[in-house]
Amino acid sequence: MVTLNHMSDDISDAITKVFGDNTYVTKAIKASLKIHKDWKDEQRGLFSDTIYDIVRYWRLLWYLLKKKPSLEKNDLLDIIDAYLFYKEKLIHKTEIERLDYSEMAKTLSYAKTVRVLKESIPDWLDKAGINELGERWDPVINALNKRPDAVIRTNTLKISIDKLVGILSEERIRSEKIDWAPDALILRDRTNVFKLQSFKDGLFEVQSGASQIVSRFLGPKPGMRVVDACAGEGSKTIHLAALMENKGKILAMDTQEWRLTELRRRATRAGADNIETRYIDSSKAYKRLKGTADRLLIDVPCSGLGTLRRNPDIKWKLTFSDLERLKEIQRDLLDIYCIILKSGGRMVYSVCSIFPSEGEEQVKSFLKRQNNEFQLIEERRYWPDIDDTDGFYMALLERK
Repeated sequence: MVTLNHMSDDISDAITKVFGDNTYVTKAIKASLKIHKDWKDEQRGLFSDTIYDIVRYWRLLWYLLKKKPSLEKNDLLDIIDAYLFYKEKLIHKTEIERLDYSEMAKTLSYAKTVRVLKESIPDWLDKAGINELGERWDPVINALNKRPDAVIRTNTLKISIDKLVGILSEERIRSEKIDWAPDALILRDRTNVFKLQSFKDGLFEVQSGASQIVSRFLGPKPGMRVVDACAGEGSKTIHLAALMENKGKILAMDTQEWRLTELRRRATRAGADNIETRYIDSSKAYKRLKGTADRLLIDVPCSGLGTLRRNPDIKWKLTFSDLERLKEIQRDLLDIYCIILKSGGRMVYSVCSIFPSEGEEQVKSFLKRQNNEFQLIEERRYWPDIDDTDGFYMALLERK
């Protein structure tokens, strides 16, 4: 049986990739799991949870050790032990031979009274959170440190949600519906979903509940011409195709060709065949589309702070200057891409952020700049502490 003790080298290697090579934590975990194909689902889950938690509590764990962050082998072994102590998995003092248990207990007791230590966040993020959310910051950042549920989106081009529940049950995976997300299922059993035959058959995609609402919020209908201006790897694009029943046209655009390549691969598996991809290599790519879209989705690059439960490394890689730069990009993309929308057409602006400066304030500023050419129809917020999902903001606007 594989235990954390036997995984120490793999844990150290993965952590080094995240903090030394600037690798996304999900990719670092995936690389390690590829090496250990013999690990069972329980072992894979233990490894993944440990890596996510060590990254999540990076600042706190080093504070418990009273050391500066280091990627030296012995220091990383100490981090693993500090993590086990923090999670109360070591019962006897003798199990932590290199560390002072009683001193760590005192240090932890103090750390729980200081938000930046308790929630393990950088100082700049704490200040920004207070400025943006005030009293809401405490419950929000606390919720963002909790492990997320595994959530999938039913591909209604191929199957109904009820039938998918049955197929998953046959694959020994229990699932539950989410009342506010019609296509979403929470998986209650740990497994490598990408190995499931149901996934290979394109019956579902891995996508958080709040993210699934964005495409629905846009209100696409069969036969429409829809543009996804920042399509990325296509989670929302493919959902749009399902909502449109493969009728009409979706133009998926992005500035990264590799993302569009992945989108096309995913669309093929999902059976979404009304999607055309377009690489944005110059302003001509969107200027020639002026006034052509019935619906427009602008899911702009953002801080991603609403996804910290799934991507805890963001808080260590993002800086305040990055946040300011991203807000400038959001402003520019709104102004650039809004011309694609027809008169009377509707668009959604969305960000997976918990900060109003990336959401509500961007939309207010946009409406002022457009001199009443657009009107706000509705806006929504999803919160990790209230809705138990990623933090998301979305605004539905109409061109007059």
